[in-house]
Amino acid sequence: MADAEILVDARGHRCPVPTLRLRKALEAAPAGAHVRLLADDPMARVDVPHFAAEVGAAILSRDECEGGFSFLVAKP
Repeated sequence: MADAEILVDARGHRCPVPTLRLRKALEAAPAGAHVRLLADDPMARVDVPHFAAEVGAAILSRDECEGGFSFLVAKP
């Protein structure tokens, strides 16, 4: 079920927790899965793209929403 979106809500947590939760979700997901990370730590703007590049994941979208950020990440 690679086209179902997996939601990881890490709002209220400071880095590195959002990135660690994203890593865990990506590891558990099948190839090609989409994981949406919600975070409100300003460092997520830097940490999430860096992490995605490190593991070869693609950031499909990044938006500001509800006082935080939403990243849609595709697992390679």
